[in-house]
Amino acid sequence: MAGSGTRVDHAVSSGTFSLDGETFDVDNNIWVVGDDTECVVIDAPHSVEDILAVVGERRVKAIVLTHAHDDHCLVAPALREAVTAPILLHPDDRPLWELTHTEHLWDVDLTDGQTIDVGGTTLQVLHTPGHAPGAVCLYAVDLGCVFTGDTLFQGGPGATGRSYSDEGVIKDSIRSRLLALPDDTVVHTGHGDDTTIGAERAGLDG
Repeated sequence: MAGSGTRVDHAVSSGTFSLDGETFDVDNNIWVVGDDTECVVIDAPHSVEDILAVVGERRVKAIVLTHAHDDHCLVAPALREAVTAPILLHPDDRPLWELTHTEHLWDVDLTDGQTIDVGGTTLQVLHTPGHAPGAVCLYAVDLGCVFTGDTLFQGGPGATGRSYSDEGVIKDSIRSRLLALPDDTVVHTGHGDDTTIGAERAGLDG
């Protein structure tokens, strides 16, 4: 079970998302999981300062990227320098990563089924391609939540109208990986409000 001090902290950071020659204003969720001493940062969007405000004085064990669209990984190398922690990314997202970062690579490849221990809880990596080839979700069974990046939102799957995305693949990923989780699992998304697996099941089943 999660340690008594394990918690999920949250903030919103504003900036832009650029792909396929278009740029949009976006608000990204910042998720930080851990206890009073150590934590993991999930995604590194627009501002190192916004992320550090959530981290506080804690030691960052890892910067885990749900995928490599620029609004999720833009400040990852700068954050790595600021907190001296490795960047973790699924290698299938290298083409997207290289659109944003040409001089830096991430440090550790994420793999399906991998576990990341932090602050008395464990995050399990679920490879959920579709929105991006290397998209992953992070499931914390003892916290009863899953961090879905841009794979699943309140209201359905993430967008698949751009390069390196596929609507059929994302729906298969959600059905096989996310709908297998308990209905009361809280879904912490990359943008916007939380939802639950049960709330999204009706729109995706069938």
